[in-house]
Amino acid sequence: MLTAKKKAKSIKETRVHDKDTGSPEVQVSILTKRITELTKHLKKNTKDKHPRRGLLSMVADRRKHLKYLEKKNKKQYNALIKKLGLKK
Repeated sequence: MLTAKKKAKSIKETRVHDKDTGSPEVQVSILTKRITELTKHLKKNTKDKHPRRGLLSMVADRRKHLKYLEKKNKKQYNALIKKLGLKK
């Protein structure tokens, strides 16, 4: 589960301006944190099958945001990929 502190920290690291919560950069950052948390849970609890569907939808959503950001601004896309440690 992504706590409010972790979410706020993630937003603070990737926001574009002070009140930014909805930009693609922030959305990708939050989704990445949620994906890592859920992946840890699924590795620990191998028989828990139901969260997999949510995980797959989050990965697809993150991919869509990244695709949009890559089309919109390649420089920000590359910086975000580097910051989050995602591979292309």
